[in-house]
Amino acid sequence: MVLRTFGVSFAVTVVALVVAFLYGGPQALLLAAILGVLEVSLSFDNAVINATVLRRMSEFWQKIFLTIGILIAVFGMRLVFPLAIVWIASGLGPIAAIDLALNPPADGAAYFPDGSPSYETLITDAHPQIAAFGGMFLLMLFLGFVLEEKEITWLSWIERPLERIGKLDQLEVVVATALLVVTAVFIAPEDKTATVMIAGALGMITYLAVNGLGELFFNADDDQSSGPSELAKATGKAGFFLFLYLEVLDASFSFDGVIGAFAITADPIIIALGLGFIGAMFVRSLTVYLVRQGTLSDYVYLEHGAHWAIGALAFILLYSIGTHVSEIITGLVGVVLILAALVTSIIRNKRNPDVRDEADTPASVPVNA
Repeated sequence: MVLRTFGVSFAVTVVALVVAFLYGGPQALLLAAILGVLEVSLSFDNAVINATVLRRMSEFWQKIFLTIGILIAVFGMRLVFPLAIVWIASGLGPIAAIDLALNPPADGAAYFPDGSPSYETLITDAHPQIAAFGGMFLLMLFLGFVLEEKEITWLSWIERPLERIGKLDQLEVVVATALLVVTAVFIAPEDKTATVMIAGALGMITYLAVNGLGELFFNADDDQSSGPSELAKATGKAGFFLFLYLEVLDASFSFDGVIGAFAITADPIIIALGLGFIGAMFVRSLTVYLVRQGTLSDYVYLEHGAHWAIGALAFILLYSIGTHVSEIITGLVGVVLILAALVTSIIRNKRNPDVRDEADTPASVPVNA
């Protein structure tokens, strides 16, 4: 099972490292490997959340996500997205932006001798709006989870009270808006207040639109299903909007990795090889593994831990608008919460060996790589 699921990722990793070596020698190979590890460590919670959504989709849409979706993740977010930021921020054309990326200042300075900013500087300067958009999207996802009523809770001492106050209509929108205002006024640099407000609002709107449309069509299809709702799989329009939701979700998770990569290298080719071909492929394989193995059904607190990791990442992204946060801290917070959820799930299973999973899905869902 492990070889079948991760075999392609291992093969792609070998190819990516060979390409990195041919492109830039031993140093490029090392940098690509480091970026791959960085991406996997930052995105483990992403894989868990992807699996919770993926298991609701029909086999057709699962295949679309695991094929077309990975191309979008690798090329779109890890290569085209940084270049697009440079196109917009600098006013350069696509060819000029690529030339700027591949030809940084000789001494590694932030600016060229003529005073024009480097590729890395333009990407870093765009961090406030990127973090505001991604942070608010992830915050809405986190609030939507912790404020809804659930049969199983992990941190019951805080989750149960949050469920009770979550009965207030649109509370997650109120809380998210308040935090966005606080971030824009007190955390963001003075010249970025309006930018952060607009980007954060767009992040909220994107979440509400894509998630709302997916739920609308999923529920419509479910009403027409003769089987139990927990076995229903999103097809047609519902599957399409869940696919869009997953792509935006993956993009929001990848923001911190893309920005963090520039602390290691500004070379877009190495970033694409490390984050995309190595990191994103392993996250995809991990997602498939979680669904195939029914891991989320066997270890019921994993989904909770992943959502709390999302909440932590959202707050870190918003805080990072004004203050740099080490990528090590970002990665460790998510890993610690996921591991804590896994350990408590194992303890729960040992104490209640005969209890059936109370989650909303069967233990095994067919996913074809």
